[in-house]
Amino acid sequence: MKRLVIGLVLVVAMATTALADGPVVGPLAPHLQDVSVTINSGAGEGSGVIVTRELKDGDKKVLVNFVWTAAHVVDNLRSVRTVIDSKTGVSKKIVEFRDAYIIKELVEKGRRVGELKMDARIIKYSHSETGEDLALLMVRKRDFVKASAKFHNDGPSIVPIGTKLFHVGSLLGQDGSNSMTSGIMSQVGRVIDLGKADGTVFDQTTVTAFPGSSGGGVFVAGEEKEMVKHRGQYCGMLVRGAGETFNLIVPVRRMITWAKDNNCSWALDESAKTPTMSELNSHTWVVEDNGTQSSHSYSDAEENNKKYGLKFLLQTNEKDFSTILKIKP
Repeated sequence: MKRLVIGLVLVVAMATTALADGPVVGPLAPHLQDVSVTINSGAGEGSGVIVTRELKDGDKKVLVNFVWTAAHVVDNLRSVRTVIDSKTGVSKKIVEFRDAYIIKELVEKGRRVGELKMDARIIKYSHSETGEDLALLMVRKRDFVKASAKFHNDGPSIVPIGTKLFHVGSLLGQDGSNSMTSGIMSQVGRVIDLGKADGTVFDQTTVTAFPGSSGGGVFVAGEEKEMVKHRGQYCGMLVRGAGETFNLIVPVRRMITWAKDNNCSWALDESAKTPTMSELNSHTWVVEDNGTQSSHSYSDAEENNKKYGLKFLLQTNEKDFSTILKIKP
């Protein structure tokens, strides 16, 4: 069993170029709820954050909604089958993904009035055993919503410790969809041994989270003088934790690196060139990032989680929900 290594990354770098994503203008809470959705994968529920981009589709342009979430929220949609090439006789494995369901709650005058439910195709995926635990989905219906998250991709590149943050996610699943909680950035550079030679870097936050929060966004509140210009920016994805106020996020700086390696920087940076619909639908489009080869196994990572109290924040079923809220089934 591998050790859990926790360290502190010394923050010395500042971004030199401001990118297109600016602060959120207007009321913050409604915007954060507008870009937050529940993701249902059949076996469980998690959270996601919407990114809207304009893509070329033939001779016209269309608004397309994408959703960032954690790979472990949708990993049960992944399947592998072996086929035989009819020309060469050589067997090969094909990785396929079923669609997830994106659910958006509708609330009017303080009352839930319904929901929108759309199919979403997984277009980028990096399994949690590689240490990335990231997935990018594309909503199949065009122009599902017009809202779009803004990302913390301008300086300072690392959100300072003590910065107030908000989390909006589906706490306890869809029953707690669009729940908003607050906390602070409590530490940066937590390094966990999940199979990478240098470990996997997370940031730590005290935002309240429950099963169902996985894949949800953590956003800069912008209350500190130096962080006002970053108000409402997405600074990380909540993926795991050991308690309500000890939670780990994939920092957006790690998401940016992964996105560059996987040709989807446009899903984080508004100024980056977007692909065309034909490119996204092409057989040459690579969905799964296999990561680097490692001697570690997925069970090693799971054992580390158990040993140190870290758990995935994915699913709550009706029984769990009733137990937690002390409601008779």
